[in-house]
Amino acid sequence: MAPRFWEWLRGRKPLVDAFLVAPVLVLVFPVLLGNGPDLSGNRYVAVTAALLVPMVLRRTFPRTVFAVVAAVSFVQWALHIPVLPANIAILMGIYTVTAGCAFRWGVATALIGELGTLMATLRYPVDANDRKFTFLAMTAVVAGVWILGLHMRTRRAYLRSVEERAERLERERDAEVQMAMAAERGRIARELHDVIAHNVSVIVVQADGASYAINTDVVRARQALETISSTGRLALGEMRRLLGVLREDDDAGEYAPQPGVAQLDDLVEQLRASGLSVTMGVDGSPAAMSEGRQLTVFRIVQEALTNTLKHGGLRVSAHVRLCYAGDTVEIRVVDDGRGAAAVNDGRGHGLVGMRERAAVYGGSVRAAPRPGGGFEVVARIPVREAA
Repeated sequence: MAPRFWEWLRGRKPLVDAFLVAPVLVLVFPVLLGNGPDLSGNRYVAVTAALLVPMVLRRTFPRTVFAVVAAVSFVQWALHIPVLPANIAILMGIYTVTAGCAFRWGVATALIGELGTLMATLRYPVDANDRKFTFLAMTAVVAGVWILGLHMRTRRAYLRSVEERAERLERERDAEVQMAMAAERGRIARELHDVIAHNVSVIVVQADGASYAINTDVVRARQALETISSTGRLALGEMRRLLGVLREDDDAGEYAPQPGVAQLDDLVEQLRASGLSVTMGVDGSPAAMSEGRQLTVFRIVQEALTNTLKHGGLRVSAHVRLCYAGDTVEIRVVDDGRGAAAVNDGRGHGLVGMRERAAVYGGSVRAAPRPGGGFEVVARIPVREAA
């Protein structure tokens, strides 16, 4: 309730300013009504009203209100009307202009206030000994009000800069979050491409084989259908795991671990079951690699063999070789398929995904048709971070 009230009150400056002028009225009326006919005349009431009524708009039109108050004070001085409690409006005007307007306007109001101090000291009867003291005292009051207004102006500028900086940092944070989300979605898109392209290719090949063999070799057709079933379940499981990270406030349970180098044998066996002739060899001692690097190796091999299965043609064979040499593992996938003669529809993201995965760990990928036929993919991945 309180925050709403202050928010409502902040948008109604005249009401707040009128409330702040009310204490001055407490000082004005006893003076006007209790000091005899000299101060209770109509002109004194008129001057008091002319000084205080504009204060209701002092923050809405600060310079205009100060100009009006200064003009009324000058008329008061010209008519020999003595200083009234309502003349505090001059000090309020100096403070408001200094705190809310440009610095030059604050200096101008202070000089006008000082001029009024000098004029009042010279016009109104004061003992010669006290005149100097009165002038210095009134000067100190004007200077103090001006310094207070200047301090509030500086403080408000500082608070505005802090709020702007906080808003800018919040926008930058939101932008960084959006960039991180976009990068993560790109990674998930590559993962989904690998999963869908590989497993659907296996399913299509097996379905074609089953359709040809269903009338002549029921056993092979049944094996093909079983491969389709297991491959479909595997694809669904991996897709659920990848899409589960996009769900908010959803308890998806424990996810399966990411595939790595140890799962390459299973990948090769799966492709052999689908009809692709694949061999695999390893040179050197396998080095310890992080899960991310192992996933990158697995996906590169998977993508390369999937492309062989899709574009290599009939009776194509492939060979996978991992070579561990020093701090680098080299992945070489070679096939004897169509090579440069393979049809490219231009819609695939496999090669781009392989290059992006390798670049994450400072590696590289080269993919090109082989002279004399076939296709070759060569990737080099550092097995550990450079010192």
